[in-house]
Amino acid sequence: MPNNGQHSQASAGHGPEFMAIVLEAQHGLHAAEVADFFAGLHTKRGDDSRSRAWTNVARRIRYREQERLEQA
Repeated sequence: MPNNGQHSQASAGHGPEFMAIVLEAQHGLHAAEVADFFAGLHTKRGDDSRSRAWTNVARRIRYREQERLEQA
């Protein structure tokens, strides 16, 4: 089993895509809303870089949802 450092290195290159997959698995149809919540929370706390990162995750989730709808 990989340690936390190995896991971080493996997922670091995937960024928003990796987090989108995780949130979709954990929160289903509410995944984009969860990402939006975290984006807003970080904006409120003055952490613009994390807010942008979560906004990118939400955008990626919505893109993945759109792709699935088009395939159906």
